[in-house]
Amino acid sequence: MDVQRLLLVDDHALFREGMAGLFAYEDDFEVVGEAADGEAALAAARELMPDLVLMDIDMPHCDGIEATRRLKQEMPYVRVVMLTVHDDDDKLFEAIKAGAQGYLVKGIRSSEMLELLRGMSHGEAPISRAMAARILEEFARTAGSARSAVGEGAVDMPAPETALTLREQEVLELVARRYTNKEIAARLVISEYTVKNHLRNILSKLHLRSRAQAARYALGRGLVAPAGQGSSHRGGVRA
Repeated sequence: MDVQRLLLVDDHALFREGMAGLFAYEDDFEVVGEAADGEAALAAARELMPDLVLMDIDMPHCDGIEATRRLKQEMPYVRVVMLTVHDDDDKLFEAIKAGAQGYLVKGIRSSEMLELLRGMSHGEAPISRAMAARILEEFARTAGSARSAVGEGAVDMPAPETALTLREQEVLELVARRYTNKEIAARLVISEYTVKNHLRNILSKLHLRSRAQAARYALGRGLVAPAGQGSSHRGGVRA
């Protein structure tokens, strides 16, 4: 059974404690950290690399929507579900556009919330039917303007690999050199779990499906010299 590593983000300590207590009785969830605002959530996510973040919207310093936007840009594999008191269209659409995969209102029963969160492993979105209908209506409304934008001229976009962090570039280079996750972890002095999550980020950012594709991509783009050339000797990572 896969255990989902969970980060709780809410500016009310009592609510976080209640949520942590709820998940303590569930074998398939593990609360690995808590944060009281968006900035703290980003710092905690970088350190803990959770699988799932339950994110409040209204918080000081950096609200949940901005934190979600920044988190998804940096760690796209992390799933974010908004858990909030707001049940209005504006907040819902802002959250989804920021990258949230789910939107739950705090008045929901705990059993229903757990069922919806577990559904994510099967590709389901933790969101009520009423909210799903609102999203479909919004997409239908904006579809016309999106279609009209097609054909007006291409916009130069940066190469996908420019979105990779320095650490992700290091991991990609070692993957291309056929290092295992264990070997990469040893060389970069990080855990195998962290290596796995870096690889998930790399695949998501480059729109690839496997480490084999990532290796071919790196070699094909000239990001890593073929074996026997340059710094490609086993164990050589550029500083």
